[in-house]
Amino acid sequence: MSEITDFDALREAMAENSGQPEGPARNARAEELLTAAEKLGIPLAVIEALGHQLKVYNYSSEKGKMFVPFARLLRMWDERPEDFDAYETHSLHWVFKWVSAGMLDQPHVPLASIEKWLGEMEHRYRLAGHSERAVRSAEHSVAAHVGDVARAERAYAAWLAADRDSMADCHACELHGQGWWQAEQGRDAQALELWGPVLEGEYTCAHEPHTALASSLVPLLRLGREEEARANHLRGFRLVRAMESMRGAYAEHVEFCALTGNEARGLELLAERPAYFTDDGHPQSKLDFMSVVALLMDRLTGLGLGDRQVPGPAGRAWTARELATHAREAALALAARFDERNGTTHVSERARARMARRPLVERLPLGVRSVRPAPPPAPAAAPVPATGQPDLPALLAEARRLSDTLRPDAVEAWAAAAAAAEGAELDPRDGAEMADHEAMSLGPEGTELFERAAGLYAEAGDPGEALAARARGAYIRALAGDVDGAVAAVTGLYDEALALYAADGTGIRQTASVVMSRARILTRRAHGAEGDQAALAEAEAAVREVLALVEGRTGEDVRLAARVAEARAMLGELAGLAGDLERAAELFARGAAAFTAAGLPWFAVEYEARLASLAHHLGDMAEAERALRAALEHGGAQLEAPGRAQLHLQLAEVVGGRGEAVEAARHALEAAHWADEAGESATLGAWARQQLGGFLLRQGRWAEAAEVLESALPDLTAETHGDGAVVQTQWWLGDCLSELGEHRAAAERRLQAAEIARHWPEQHDHATLAHLAGESLGQAGLAAEADRAYARAGGLWRELGNTHGLIRSLRARAWLALSAQDGLGEARGLMADAVRECEAAREAATDEESRKQILAELGHTHRQFGDLLARSASEDAEDAEDAPVREVFEEALAQVVRSAEVFASLGDGALHSRTGAELAAGRLEADLGRPADAAARARAVLAAYEGHGGTEAGDGEDEAVRARRAEAEQLLRLPGERPD
Repeated sequence: MSEITDFDALREAMAENSGQPEGPARNARAEELLTAAEKLGIPLAVIEALGHQLKVYNYSSEKGKMFVPFARLLRMWDERPEDFDAYETHSLHWVFKWVSAGMLDQPHVPLASIEKWLGEMEHRYRLAGHSERAVRSAEHSVAAHVGDVARAERAYAAWLAADRDSMADCHACELHGQGWWQAEQGRDAQALELWGPVLEGEYTCAHEPHTALASSLVPLLRLGREEEARANHLRGFRLVRAMESMRGAYAEHVEFCALTGNEARGLELLAERPAYFTDDGHPQSKLDFMSVVALLMDRLTGLGLGDRQVPGPAGRAWTARELATHAREAALALAARFDERNGTTHVSERARARMARRPLVERLPLGVRSVRPAPPPAPAAAPVPATGQPDLPALLAEARRLSDTLRPDAVEAWAAAAAAAEGAELDPRDGAEMADHEAMSLGPEGTELFERAAGLYAEAGDPGEALAARARGAYIRALAGDVDGAVAAVTGLYDEALALYAADGTGIRQTASVVMSRARILTRRAHGAEGDQAALAEAEAAVREVLALVEGRTGEDVRLAARVAEARAMLGELAGLAGDLERAAELFARGAAAFTAAGLPWFAVEYEARLASLAHHLGDMAEAERALRAALEHGGAQLEAPGRAQLHLQLAEVVGGRGEAVEAARHALEAAHWADEAGESATLGAWARQQLGGFLLRQGRWAEAAEVLESALPDLTAETHGDGAVVQTQWWLGDCLSELGEHRAAAERRLQAAEIARHWPEQHDHATLAHLAGESLGQAGLAAEADRAYARAGGLWRELGNTHGLIRSLRARAWLALSAQDGLGEARGLMADAVRECEAAREAATDEESRKQILAELGHTHRQFGDLLARSASEDAEDAEDAPVREVFEEALAQVVRSAEVFASLGDGALHSRTGAELAAGRLEADLGRPADAAARARAVLAAYEGHGGTEAGDGEDEAVRARRAEAEQLLRLPGERPD
């Protein structure tokens, strides 16, 4: 590290240190710089170094170190105020606020000292002629901290009544403090109204909207504004994540997770900041942090996860239960220190209330990957009546009722009956039904149980149901892959059932069951015999037999109504196999409608989902959307998590396709949530998050989109999702980061995407990503890397025959070259290359539209060429009479004039571009000492806009006309020239 030998070097070093991340390293460097300042023997250097120390201490976890440098500064002011320049005088009074707040947050500083300091602040502000606004704000903080509500309200009113002056906190900080007090008093709506301008970005500062976003979370949840709370968490956490000094705001994000069913994300947040458990430099924020740690750990313990390993203070392993105890003790010990200092119990009461908070939302999906910790399974217990013994007859009656009406939980009811019947003597009928339903729940493993059920049905005197049970077993064989064996088995059963039915030996329900099983098996065979018309015909005939047997004879029998609905849907399935997609869609719709009409909407879901896919394939997006919405509605609570995730994801795609990004984002969010619940976070969940990020991006919600896309990326793989999805996600993320001003990170994402796309046969995406990476690298100040990216893009644009991309890459490289020392020559050459490429493309244009587009590009290139030359000479503008400087200005003028001529050739469509070039030429004429020529160009612009009042154009057009006229009027105000 180079030695500081003069004041300029010291200032440069302090500026560099200010740009470093918050934390002990930056603080230590500030201490080194103070030592270096003392060696210079310049009082102002020491003053500035002490001010730098104060600033970095304030924005760190070592806020308690502020008091010593401030005391020294104050002593220097009292002894020699003339050593302070205007800026340092202002800064000295400004940091009174930091120090008073800092004292309040340190329980070892007596309350009497804080009150005395408040009086000192008021006295010095009065002497300096400052308003008492900042003083009353500080008084409010003291009163609120100790729980003196009456004094706090008086100070609050006086704070707002006092005039704002240069000592008042910035608008953002003031509004945050005012909103905090309203929320503290239970006035959440008023708090959010006050925070509105900060949350919307109207007022910002180093720590805002960071703290307002964090403070808004619980009030929003209490008001039921969950969508806003989710958005503010994603936006706000991104802002505070890297800021060491914001432990209190960080704690509010952990608290939000604990109160919204996002305990797993809360644990992730704790793991990111292990130092927050032990940093002691700011006791108030440590109290806040340990309070919410206790809250989160209690929540986990309440979910049965008290023995789960969790992140905690370094040096040992922690379970949730152990950390809950530790955090509570630490928080209450800190609160007791504050209360002892304050002479009240207010801080402890607040801490206890915070730790005792209950969830405000059972589960609020966030979109980022974070699966809720599953509690250990509770042991199953058979339902028992008041006598203490299982009521088997009641359980059997309930199971039969649910079976007869095809309720979704019938299988579970039979399982409960079987558990209650363990070891009991059963009549054959009861045993048959239990075995039958157990077999249904087992799938392919239930074949033998179907045979057992059939035997018991026969023993009970129901041969028709015995045949139906064996037919169900045959269908299970088909599902397991033995289709031929299933066909052989069901054929005989079918013949027996029809004969028995003809002889009045069984009923229509049992016969329909056998006939439907045969139809299912033959349909299964048709799937495996693609293109086999005979198999299709046989399957269709079997399905129509079901309809012939049952249709018109269902009466009140829900089971028979279900057979009709299923048969309609099976005909749709077969139509699809035959290639008649329109007919398939129609039959799926009829089958789904029949299930719904029978009061069995959950059975309609499968066919509505199939209908949606067919409609999507056929381009009928309205029908696809209707079917998907119906499937979600009809599935209700019975719809399992994987299916729910799939339906929401498909609906997001359809809705998003018609431009409804807000609703599409809601469905993608639901899809991500249910994919996580289904244990498919890395597959379906990653898809959903990728889509969610894209829909958020389309709404301009950059920070939320970035959080979601970053969460999706680790799970997205070329093998599972395709490299196109990976590239798109990196691309979108780069766009978000660029909008957020994180240009280096944006460049990394864009380069990573470009590296994948470079292997694709079609290279347009590769070229675009390389070009975008160049933009990000340039904005990040990495000129050499940016030039390489633009050169890579330019080569690709040339290979693709994309002249516009090539020209823009050359212009971008020219501007980068200009920023280098002695780079004008290279910059001029690159701009000249861009002009030549435009001219060549104009000559090669084969149609009028292409010619106009390339002419517009030529006009912009000449304009940028002129601007670049003017910029290069602007630093020497005072020496404009020097021949070399004038020569560059003249060259710039020629380029801009040429730009205006090119735009003029394009007519009214390029009017604003032409007048912009004319005005730029006028400014150059003025710089060259030719005000009359400048005024002439201004008059020409005004003449061009005669009759252009903007009344026939949109707001943007109207604004452009006003701006051009204003610029022209300004040029006319040059000395010696006035408007006529």
